[in-house]
Amino acid sequence: MLIKEYRIPLPLSVEEYRIAQLYMIAKKSREESKGAGSGVEIIENEPYSNGPGGNGQYTHKIYHVGSHLPGWFKSLLPKSALIAKEEAWNAYPYTKTRYTCPFVEKFSVEIETYYFPDDGHQENVFKLTGSDYRNRIVDVIDIVKDQPYGGDYVKEEDPKLYVSEKTGRGPLEDTWLEDYWADVEGKQQPTPSGKSLMCAYKLCRVEFRYWGMQTKLEKFIHDVG
Repeated sequence: MLIKEYRIPLPLSVEEYRIAQLYMIAKKSREESKGAGSGVEIIENEPYSNGPGGNGQYTHKIYHVGSHLPGWFKSLLPKSALIAKEEAWNAYPYTKTRYTCPFVEKFSVEIETYYFPDDGHQENVFKLTGSDYRNRIVDVIDIVKDQPYGGDYVKEEDPKLYVSEKTGRGPLEDTWLEDYWADVEGKQQPTPSGKSLMCAYKLCRVEFRYWGMQTKLEKFIHDVG
């Protein structure tokens, strides 16, 4: 199993991100529901108590991804290969999501997330011990410096160009993180200047338990996925 901890500082408050998260979940579900053989099937959606993060909302979804694959490729695969399962526990500001595929029994991706009003400096927020703590890889993602490239780049979403009409934030400079933290550290967010800062700490566990392929594919999933 390959474990990486991603730290993603963002120019938002923790509460603002909660709204953004709900919006993106709805947007992603809509995108995955386009075309024949596609759709998001909600199996369960109910509150839970004394679970991951304490009390929250549990959802179990099945993603039918048939339309996102070439026709010739789909014809070679069983129906179970065109399905991805998602289980999610939302106890914001803690969330946990687990992805599996019935066709690949020994494969899973599990993501735990904590959201804190800081710049990403906290160590071991997931309270790892032993080999998990020693072997984890920490990857800090700067939304200005570590941008998508090629077909994944969207000019309208470039933080170095985008200005929020509602908050007036942006565009962001290369030193945005240091500048924001200097303004908001120890203060109520948003500050009088309208600035906020938070960090999404994401612990991602990728497991692909197939001999001879495990290490290479687990690294590939982290690098690409």
